[in-house]
Amino acid sequence: MLKQYLQLKLSQKLSPQQIQLMKLIELPLLELEERLSREIEENPALESGKENEDDFFDNESDYENDSNENDINVEDYLSDDDIPDYNLKTNNYSQDDEEKSMPFISGLSFNQFLKNQLSTFSLIDEDQKIAEFLVGSVDQSGYIRTNLMEILDDLAFTTGLYTDLNSIERILKKIHLLDPPGVGARDLKECLIIQLKRKNNSKSVENAINILENHFELFTKKHYKKIIQKIDINEDELRESIKEIEKLNPKPGSAFSEPTKINSTIIPDFKIEIIENQLVLNLNSRNAPELFVSNEYKNMLSGYQENKKVSKSQKQAISFIKQKLDAAKWFIDAINQRNQTLLMTMSTIMDFQKKYFLTGDESNLKPMVLKDIAKKIDMDISTISRVANSKYVDTPYGIKLVKSFFSEGITNDKGIEVSTIEIKKELESIIDNENKSKPFTDDELTKKINEKGYPIARRTVAKYRETIGAPVARLRKKL
Repeated sequence: MLKQYLQLKLSQKLSPQQIQLMKLIELPLLELEERLSREIEENPALESGKENEDDFFDNESDYENDSNENDINVEDYLSDDDIPDYNLKTNNYSQDDEEKSMPFISGLSFNQFLKNQLSTFSLIDEDQKIAEFLVGSVDQSGYIRTNLMEILDDLAFTTGLYTDLNSIERILKKIHLLDPPGVGARDLKECLIIQLKRKNNSKSVENAINILENHFELFTKKHYKKIIQKIDINEDELRESIKEIEKLNPKPGSAFSEPTKINSTIIPDFKIEIIENQLVLNLNSRNAPELFVSNEYKNMLSGYQENKKVSKSQKQAISFIKQKLDAAKWFIDAINQRNQTLLMTMSTIMDFQKKYFLTGDESNLKPMVLKDIAKKIDMDISTISRVANSKYVDTPYGIKLVKSFFSEGITNDKGIEVSTIEIKKELESIIDNENKSKPFTDDELTKKINEKGYPIARRTVAKYRETIGAPVARLRKKL
């Protein structure tokens, strides 16, 4: 039976401005710089630089009369009585900051590097087009991950070249002769085999090729006894073949692109230094430009104010100016709030983990969850999460993800609460020092970690093992 009834319900919804502020807080430094550039480009009332800062309020005293002709209080935009200075400009860096620039490396792209090598082949026009298209399909790891049938269709669609699969496979074999060895492979197995075939022929290389071509799945699962039986070799011969495989590069393209990695280097959002045994925190905003409201738009409003008669088109212009000024002031205020939120959050984390930041010893990391920080600075947990998940901090011990300082805690056998980070570090040490010919099972790891004074269950050990990137015992086994 259907019933109709009224129900009062209170709900809280975020305004569009609050949502935008949350997104700004979430942005790491490089993405913030892009957002600032985009905002400056889209809003003519928002400008960047220091050149106009000093004269921004020089002529404010000239505009003290209200204009009632246009229903807009121009004083809101021309006087600092209602709107403080910090709402009309923002400085994203300190005068003490060092002038540093990130150099950009110029040179050939990886695909151009490969394309230049094609000149060593004598190819007819059609084969040259196929070769160039295949080289253009190589990703930064050195692989061609697009299916050859799709490449066949793309060639016809984009270049008007109609060929067949055999021709593409024939040219692909020539691509496999390019440097770095292994480039143009369609999967890891093919990549490793290409590299082995370019090595000096030896018994260990021959066995390695046999293993990869015919028993790749057994090799990846480390079923070494089965491999020995199938290809009729002894353990020493298998060990030598595995050494040959371990020397290979699973990502041949990465070697070429290594010098240009500076362009994608993580730029930390914070920097913590130890000065006279005291922790000093700074917000890294060196590359974020100074923002202020445009003088030109201020002068445009003052001009409309002096005009006693305002036409309809002028009212529309005033409305447009007001909209842009509102957006500019809000954005500047949002950037200020973002910076304050980030500094407050990171400062609280630094104080909470003071012992760690002074020593660098991860065993000094205290159990800390988002709620701990949120409670101390009276902020929502979601805000702390946005700061922690996407921000990095430059510490005396390296660049760390802020999120990495958060962990649950358990009580050890001495009744002291310790961080799960400490337990994972101990587990990692046990695995690093195990006998690789007979690695510890999860049951054995549980026994070892319990003996260290950490009373955790086997399923927890398995979870921590996966977290630190250690596979199961069978896959950790070495001859």
